[in-house]
Amino acid sequence: MQKTSFWKAGHTPTLLASFFYFDLSFMVWVLLGPLAVQISKDLGLTAAQKGLMVATPLLAGALLRIVMGVLVDHLKPKKAGIIGQVIVMLGLVWAWLGNLHSYSNLLTLGILLGVAGAAFAVALPLASRWYPPEHQGTALGIAGAGNSGTAFAALFAPTLAIMFGWQNVFGLCLIPLSVALVVYLVFAKDAPSAPPAKSMIEYLKVLKDKDAWWFMFFYSVTFGGFSGLASSLTIYFNGQYSLSPVTAGYFTAACVFAGSMVRPFGGRLADRIGGIKSLSLMYALAAGFLFIASIGLPSATAAVIVFVLAMLALGTGNGAVFQLVPQRFRKEIGVMTGLVGMAGGIGGFYLASSLGYSKQLTGSYQMGLIIFGSLAVIALLGLSSVKTRWRTTWGSAAMTSAKI
Repeated sequence: MQKTSFWKAGHTPTLLASFFYFDLSFMVWVLLGPLAVQISKDLGLTAAQKGLMVATPLLAGALLRIVMGVLVDHLKPKKAGIIGQVIVMLGLVWAWLGNLHSYSNLLTLGILLGVAGAAFAVALPLASRWYPPEHQGTALGIAGAGNSGTAFAALFAPTLAIMFGWQNVFGLCLIPLSVALVVYLVFAKDAPSAPPAKSMIEYLKVLKDKDAWWFMFFYSVTFGGFSGLASSLTIYFNGQYSLSPVTAGYFTAACVFAGSMVRPFGGRLADRIGGIKSLSLMYALAAGFLFIASIGLPSATAAVIVFVLAMLALGTGNGAVFQLVPQRFRKEIGVMTGLVGMAGGIGGFYLASSLGYSKQLTGSYQMGLIIFGSLAVIALLGLSSVKTRWRTTWGSAAMTSAKI
């Protein structure tokens, strides 16, 4: 009954088009990570430079999510998504035909790829506005499962780089992105009940609400952990266990698929038992597995198992966060998606860059993993401190039909 009512509650073509657009945008967003081993070999990059290179798209995507969130509210989600997709495709054309044989050019490309990461601020409001409160977790979980695109990058990019050269991979990506744009143009539709556009002053007002900052922090850990690991694990498996770029990419893809495919489950679980309860459990599990990974496991097989488990927790947590956000900020969902998404990207930038610096300064990735695991513990403590207030105010049964 629940499943049938969900598929009748919103607009399925828009939901699936949002997922597809999000999926391929994220594939491009983290593309430098799977290619980093080959790129760094050709350009002679240090561990810290590799870390910053793969982290730059994460930071750019984080900041651009605010811009895209504003465009979503002023132009509506569909038009904002079209603009973003065209910019990304032009950036890939430049990368394919241009000269990328300098570190500064790679960082410039990272900024352009950040526009693809901003797709988050389009796909989620586009889907969210079609669905009632009791189905927000499931709808945003399905749209947000576009995280799986990061796995496609890890799975195919290293092999394509060997076959055609890493610079030509950027040109090959234009093929699936063109298909995604056509699907988006044909099937995506703006919801009729979109809230009116707000002035910039009104956008800034939401930052006066302490709950906005809590959600930003919570997502900086769940999505920051997911995206940071998705961008860095190919480098990690290559550096820690001397795996070839292709094998390291396969191992990374396994981890990323785990984290992305459980996002709908995380949203549905939050719909059923409440976002606070499911998110609390996920923080505890993520922290534990990150601490285990930090000790330096004796084999790549053991490491991939632990990272898969960590990504399962983080991915489920991503779905849980976005079951809660629309309940608290339904009228501001566009700008809040941008703000929370920005925080998630910043978390990913921090993790990816810190792993590179940790390796260069200490010779291992241990410190970077320990610090991020500690952030998951802090997030758990923070969630425990606000849960009673949330459940007795905006999350009470009198205020919403959703479980908080």
